[in-house]
Amino acid sequence: MSETAPTIQSEDEMSRRGFVKTALAGVSLAYAGAVGYPIYRYLNSPVEVSQAAAAVKEVTLDKADALEKGSALMFKFGVRPALLIHHDDNTWVALDAVCTHLGCTVKFDGDSKRIVCACHGGVYDAKTGGNVSGPPPRPLTQYVVTVNTGSVTVKRAS
Repeated sequence: MSETAPTIQSEDEMSRRGFVKTALAGVSLAYAGAVGYPIYRYLNSPVEVSQAAAAVKEVTLDKADALEKGSALMFKFGVRPALLIHHDDNTWVALDAVCTHLGCTVKFDGDSKRIVCACHGGVYDAKTGGNVSGPPPRPLTQYVVTVNTGSVTVKRAS
């Protein structure tokens, strides 16, 4: 019978094993962070966008009072696009420029005097923002417009 002598591991081998375990743990943590962070940003971004949008109550557009009748100006209301329309009858309207169907940006069509969404053919009334035809389920959000000398102020309705 031959007896096998127990192997004695040196401190050097133990530290190598410990180093490998620590390195694998670090790599695993970095991988989890690299995969997890984009997922977190994707899921959290609607909250941040809505908070940023709610923070803006009023926008002043310098020299917008010079906008010609029958034309429109695209501008940012917080983080969202918006439309300022100066109608032929000298009335002013400001509307959210995001289609209520799937979120495409709408534009003012000066020829038909309507707001259209090129994505799916949605049509809105340019005076009220009401949905006229196509797939949009709701009207566009309307803002309060104040025309000043040298500027136009657009604010969120109370």
